[in-house]
Amino acid sequence: MIENVVTDTQTASGALAAEPVRERKVDAYGRSYATGRRKNSVARVWIKPGSGRILINGIPQEEYFKRAVLSMVIRQPFAAASRDEQYDAHCTVKGGGLSGQAGAVRHGISKALDAFEPDLHRLLKQVGFLTRDSRVVERKKYGRKKARRRFQFSKR
Repeated sequence: MIENVVTDTQTASGALAAEPVRERKVDAYGRSYATGRRKNSVARVWIKPGSGRILINGIPQEEYFKRAVLSMVIRQPFAAASRDEQYDAHCTVKGGGLSGQAGAVRHGISKALDAFEPDLHRLLKQVGFLTRDSRVVERKKYGRKKARRRFQFSKR
């Protein structure tokens, strides 16, 4: 006997279930807040409508991240959403190195943009900016040179 299988996109009546309505989350100052993480870095990000200026720990983004690749990484969420130079971002970031901090800021900007404009959720999710990259450095083990590297073997 074959039973009707209800998928998670359909209800028991066969109609498509509506996507959950996402609410806009803005504080009293008109800003959206989010926390981004990557490796050992944690970034706190506030975005608000503006001219596209990004401050990181009180320093303009071009001065804080001198490598062009890291500046490009930070601007990716705005470019993907076609919101270049429409929002100002104020970020505080701690821990890790520069590439981890840039990834944390990108994750935070993506989440804050999602909170400010919930309609962008599907786009940002498809591109992969809302997913936290959980890869971290493996710890060094005792009796080894690094996490997995062994000391060179010699018979003598």
